[in-house]
Amino acid sequence: MGNVSVMIAEFLSSDSLAMWASFAVIAIAIVLFATEVVSLEIVALGAIVLLMAVGLFAPGSGLEIEALLAGFSNPALLTILALLVIGQALFQTDALGGLTKTFERLWPRHPRRVIPIILIIAGLASAFINNTPVVVMFIPLLTAVAARRKLPTPKMMMPLSFISILGGMTTLIGSSTNLLAAGIAIGAGVQGLDFFSFTVPGSIMAAVGAAYVLFVMPKLLPSAVNADGQDVQQRNLQFISEIRLYEGHPLIGEKTVAGMFPKITTMTVRAVIRGYQRYLPPFDDIELRTGDVLILAATREKLTEALKQWRAFDNPIRPGSDEGTPDHGVVMCEALVQPGSRLINNGVDQRGFLAQHGCLILGVERRSRMPRESLSDIRLEAGDVLLIAGPADRINKMRGLQDIVVIEWSASELRPHRFALRAQLVFIATVAAIATGIVPTVFAAIAGAFGMLATGCLNVRQATRAIDRRIILLVGSAIAMSGALEATGGAQLLADWAIGGLGNVAPAMVMAIIFIVVAILTNVLSNNATAVLFTPIAISTAQSLGVDPLPFVVAVILGANASFASPIGYQTNLLVMGPGHYRFKHYFIAGVPLILLVWVTFSIVAPWYYGV
Repeated sequence: MGNVSVMIAEFLSSDSLAMWASFAVIAIAIVLFATEVVSLEIVALGAIVLLMAVGLFAPGSGLEIEALLAGFSNPALLTILALLVIGQALFQTDALGGLTKTFERLWPRHPRRVIPIILIIAGLASAFINNTPVVVMFIPLLTAVAARRKLPTPKMMMPLSFISILGGMTTLIGSSTNLLAAGIAIGAGVQGLDFFSFTVPGSIMAAVGAAYVLFVMPKLLPSAVNADGQDVQQRNLQFISEIRLYEGHPLIGEKTVAGMFPKITTMTVRAVIRGYQRYLPPFDDIELRTGDVLILAATREKLTEALKQWRAFDNPIRPGSDEGTPDHGVVMCEALVQPGSRLINNGVDQRGFLAQHGCLILGVERRSRMPRESLSDIRLEAGDVLLIAGPADRINKMRGLQDIVVIEWSASELRPHRFALRAQLVFIATVAAIATGIVPTVFAAIAGAFGMLATGCLNVRQATRAIDRRIILLVGSAIAMSGALEATGGAQLLADWAIGGLGNVAPAMVMAIIFIVVAILTNVLSNNATAVLFTPIAISTAQSLGVDPLPFVVAVILGANASFASPIGYQTNLLVMGPGHYRFKHYFIAGVPLILLVWVTFSIVAPWYYGV
């Protein structure tokens, strides 16, 4: 009876109540994150509010409000946000366009082969470079390849994060978690923990995991989703556009080969107008001259890509801006000609439209037929869609017009190519600083974001849109929940429960159990916190069994890297969350099978390799 009374008293103490309340809040939050019954933002804020309430009712529990809110100023969060801004600048300026074309030229007829090659290179690089800069380097590259080849971005961003984590499992410097756990183990007297101590089992696990990531995992991920995680449809309708070849245009001097122009393969040339002459396909022995007008049919993506390549947006016309500061960005949008519009039965009057609205009409989309006339000769009809480009403030003013209806979701911002070199230099400097460790990662990332803004590669509005509010709230709540478990003793209790009763179990089985327990908790706690917590426990467990503690420490290291089931499991998972438009459930669906796969592989390979 005395022991029962003591247990009841301990359970009812404020510290124990705070610990169990923290467990309840975290369990509810994880369930809501996974089921998405409530939006991620509300769940994250709700978890923080409940933990603060627990701290108020249990003053001695360690759940101070300042500590629970510290996640919003955490260096890891600031690093992620700054890297997202840098990645947005690279995409806006098309700074990696040359590298993208190089990869495309390797397999022109099989563009989908490029993606696995890029992912494998990223995985190999992660073995010797920290995962974060590797993912930062490859996100804009994959984004550019996906945009040029119309490949689904969600099917490649999460695989990039996962394969970089797998690559980091193979060497001591593959991730910060490896170094942290190794430092604790060496400090405790563990021998033999060097650069390649777990390369063999780690490489086998990485190879098995990579096969899943490359060939199975894309089938579990959505094809195309918007910012709300909903499926979207790709549009492939074509616009009729005209290009006038002014002095110095890259196409001047281009000659036909077999009736086509070799430099215009992604668009259809409907006609070449030279003075009063009109040349129609197939073109026979034509050399393009200054003053020629090309009538082109192309999708919006191909037309935009060609115009950027021809530097059509480098010096956009900006008459009479109402803003005090210039904005060199160009916004492209689509607008529907509605019934009763004054534009109906009129040709496209570029000069008048530019003078009145400050924008240019780049093309006309007509579903019924494909005309061969210049834009000024095409008589607009109700239902035609105009492709319009102009400054952001001018586009916004057009939203209230009666003649056309601006299609809200169609707006996208462009940046001229002249900023590409600046963006490349800032990016290289940032990655070099992070990879070499000359300065702290958070300093290098924030300095890189500042460099993109200061050099004009990105404006403040674009940088703000690159920051995902879900990431901010998710990281803040995750750090608050992890800190609550550690402060109330919940993390230690979980570790004791998981490992405490393994004294009579075979060492190989103990290693497997340690791995899966650490792998599960690393998706709830931070991977570094899990490694710090379990490394001493693994060492003491090995000593109690009378075996070498090295393989047990390796089990903790590799298990802590298996952070595949949630976006909060590892920093790179958060980095790809925005570009891939993922939701919490996508990580769970794609990540749990990978955790089980690497666990089974470890359970077979590690005992054999270490002779346990």
